[in-house]
Amino acid sequence: MIPTEDASARKREIEEKLKQEQETLSFIRENLEKSDQLTNGMVSILSSFESRLMQLENSIIPVHKQTENLQRLQENVDKTLSCMDHVISYYHVAKDTDRIIREGPTGRLDEYLSCIAKIQKAVEYFQDNNPDSPELNTVKARFDKGKELLEAEFRSLLTRYSKPVPPILILDAISVDEELDVQEEVVLEHLPEAVLQDIICIAGWLVEYGRNQDFMNVYFQIRSNQLDRSIKGLKDHFRKNSTSSGILYSPAVQTKRKDTPTKKAPKRPGTIRKAQNLLKQYSQHGLDGKKGGSNLTPLEGKDDVLDIEIDSYIHCISAFVKLAQSEYALLTEIIPEHHQKKTFDSLIQEALDNLMLEGDNIVSAARRAILRHDYSAVLTIFPILRHLKMNKSDFDATLQGTAASTKNKLPALITSMETIGAKALEEFADSIKNDPDKEYNMPKDGTVHELTSNAILFLQQLLDFHETAGAMLASQESSSASSFTSDFSKKLLSTYICKVLGNLQLNLLSKSKVYEDSALSAIFLHNNYNYILKSLEKSELIQLVTVTQKRAESSYRELIQQQIQDYQRSWVRVTDHLTDRNIPVFQPGTKLKDRERQVIKDKFKGFNDGLEELCKIQKGWAIPDKEQRDFIRQAQKKEVSEAYRTFLQRCANISFTKNPEKYHKYRPEEVEEMIERLFDTSA
Repeated sequence: MIPTEDASARKREIEEKLKQEQETLSFIRENLEKSDQLTNGMVSILSSFESRLMQLENSIIPVHKQTENLQRLQENVDKTLSCMDHVISYYHVAKDTDRIIREGPTGRLDEYLSCIAKIQKAVEYFQDNNPDSPELNTVKARFDKGKELLEAEFRSLLTRYSKPVPPILILDAISVDEELDVQEEVVLEHLPEAVLQDIICIAGWLVEYGRNQDFMNVYFQIRSNQLDRSIKGLKDHFRKNSTSSGILYSPAVQTKRKDTPTKKAPKRPGTIRKAQNLLKQYSQHGLDGKKGGSNLTPLEGKDDVLDIEIDSYIHCISAFVKLAQSEYALLTEIIPEHHQKKTFDSLIQEALDNLMLEGDNIVSAARRAILRHDYSAVLTIFPILRHLKMNKSDFDATLQGTAASTKNKLPALITSMETIGAKALEEFADSIKNDPDKEYNMPKDGTVHELTSNAILFLQQLLDFHETAGAMLASQESSSASSFTSDFSKKLLSTYICKVLGNLQLNLLSKSKVYEDSALSAIFLHNNYNYILKSLEKSELIQLVTVTQKRAESSYRELIQQQIQDYQRSWVRVTDHLTDRNIPVFQPGTKLKDRERQVIKDKFKGFNDGLEELCKIQKGWAIPDKEQRDFIRQAQKKEVSEAYRTFLQRCANISFTKNPEKYHKYRPEEVEEMIERLFDTSA
């Protein structure tokens, strides 16, 4: 059982808690009632606010819409006013730009193009909005006038500032200094930079807005004229400043700084003029039947001019390539890309045609000269043809993209030169073979014939132009197109040289028969064969000859030796008197019979007379080669002297006459001295 006190305490505790709970519950109820009152009050307020807000909205929205309409109307009015101002400005464009358009673009291109742009916009406006308005015609006329003045300005700028390139600058641009590893590029400035930019600007406008290509015709006509004038100026410079040697004295060389290397102009071999002179003399005198002379003075002045013309033409070819390349670089900045090749083709035509015409004239002159048997004309072709071939790759690169007729002009000229050159070579070989044997044209002293010297001199020129000459001959071969090589042309040239030498040998052999004295014929052939051999060796022609004739050198030596032997036979009639034939056999102290004495007298007399006669005749003969002259003299002295001494010893103890000094006229030493004076025209 639970004690009574504890139960009472527990009861009191529970009652207190219950009382507290009741108080709490009463508090909550009171608060809930207040909350309900507040909620009802808020609901009432919100309902009143909602009602008022709806009333406000119904009042504001119409006002807002009316305000938006008013703003839109204001914006439309502003836009309309702006458009009106813009449209009205088009009606004033003609008046506003009148002064600037009339005065032209000179000196104020940017401002002028700005005015043109305004006029163009006015034209577009009236065309789109009012095509029937008189204002359209006005602005169109103003636009056309502006375009016309721009075209005139384009022409004026080009004409005023396009000048021929000075000859000295051209020479500096095309010259090559072999001593310099890196060549300094010479820039050809055709137009001042500011002017060039104006021209580019005008050209761009004419293409984009002017719808006009006439300015391209204006461009190529003006620049074509300047290109042609530049090349002609170079020709005139050559005529005025060239020396007879064909080397140009350039004032630019004198004005260069000391540390600036002097550039060298291309040179041609200095022997060409000499060869031309000699060959012309030969062709004019030898073939025409007139006696040739040694005075070349009348030909020199003419050949000096010819040399200058050749050098001038060669330089003009190089100048054309350099100037054309420069013109194309300038053209690409001004002319639209798809019109550049056609415009360039037109631009270079006049200068190119003039060069090709000049080349054709050279070919025609060579052809006429060949008809006159003046084969020196081919020497004019050689340097030009070589230069054309050397520059052909540059030519082709420069003319790339031009018309086929333009690109084919140089190859046609080269072919023409090769054809006429090959013809001259072949006809020269035939002329060597067929040169007539004329007694009055033969050297009286048996020296080298002018035919020989001219033929060798002509062949020597082939060394300097051996590739060109070989190509000339190869161009006439039907198989050359497929088999042409350097070795092939070298063999053809070797064959040609051997043909000329063979023809020359045959002709010389025929000419030698003109001499009545066989000994003089031998001397003549000896001199000519020796001259040919020495010339071949000195000029290295022998190397070309041996390409096809391995034994050429030894063959000539054999021919020379054979002629020496033929000459020595002429002394047989002298030495024959010194032989033992018909000399009587006798004992010392034996008296000779009259017939026997007469035999010895006749031998002495025959020897003396023969010696005197031969020395008298042969002293006037010539052997120009000192080595050969001394060799022949020594051999003859030895042969005659030994035979004479032997004869004198045999007759020393024979009494065949009372006047021995009458027959024993010469001592052996005197005989040797007489022979020593042979072939000495000065003695």
